[in-house]
Amino acid sequence: MPLFGRKPKYSTVPPTPRREISTPSSLKCKGCGSVIYVTKLGQNHHVCYACGHHYPMTAERRIGLLTDPGSFQEIAAGLKARDVLNFGGDGAYAAKLVSSREKTKMVDAVVCGEGKLDGRPLALGVMDFRFMGASMGSVVGEKITRLTEQATANGLALVVVTASGGARMQEGMLSLMQMAKTSGALARHADAGLPYIVILTHPTTAGVTASYASLGDVIVAEPHALVGFAGARVIKNTTQSELPPGFQTAEFLMERGFIDRVIPRADLRRELSLLLEYFSGSLRCGSSS
Repeated sequence: MPLFGRKPKYSTVPPTPRREISTPSSLKCKGCGSVIYVTKLGQNHHVCYACGHHYPMTAERRIGLLTDPGSFQEIAAGLKARDVLNFGGDGAYAAKLVSSREKTKMVDAVVCGEGKLDGRPLALGVMDFRFMGASMGSVVGEKITRLTEQATANGLALVVVTASGGARMQEGMLSLMQMAKTSGALARHADAGLPYIVILTHPTTAGVTASYASLGDVIVAEPHALVGFAGARVIKNTTQSELPPGFQTAEFLMERGFIDRVIPRADLRRELSLLLEYFSGSLRCGSSS
């Protein structure tokens, strides 16, 4: 018997089992499960064109939606948070700040400035959830306060778009102090007879909800935005009671009077412009061109 047998002329490869081709989850709508395309989603203000599910918007895109092209001028752009408490003693917070800045190309979780909407001047602050869950630290509180004080000095309507997981735990008491600081600045803005409009987006929670997010003369929200202070599980365990379905949604809160109106993103620019027109009589700048 030969040591080596002759190889067959043709080799056979066992057939590979056919796999089902599944659509990546990133291309499926979280609301209805239908296939969505990134380019088309962007053209629709990041709202699913099948079911209306609202996806997060970056601060840059939100500013573009709510201001006239080229009119927005940022203020306090150079303020940077520091790990003054040496949180954890291992520099993790400082590293997290650097990582968030690299990832988002933002300095912190809010962008503030003055701009115009349909020719009407306004002071605008927009939070961006990508930056550490838009948690409210010293820089966020300081920028909102400076924006409010500038709006008061210049006789402007103030508009703040919120999205936040709450206070920034790495800054401890310094973070909680921002609730009082921003609220004080807003009280002076109100004393000057100037309007303050809040736009709640998903999610707006904890310290931000308990301060400047709930102090607006007019409070509107995007559809199905989660708005609350503590999480549902914490509330349920604390109160030892069953919670009504959807009790932290924008629609639920509108029914009970906390929110004045739920506005789809496609209508937000137009309705904000109308609100500025309604309030124009109380503004020193009026509807300047």
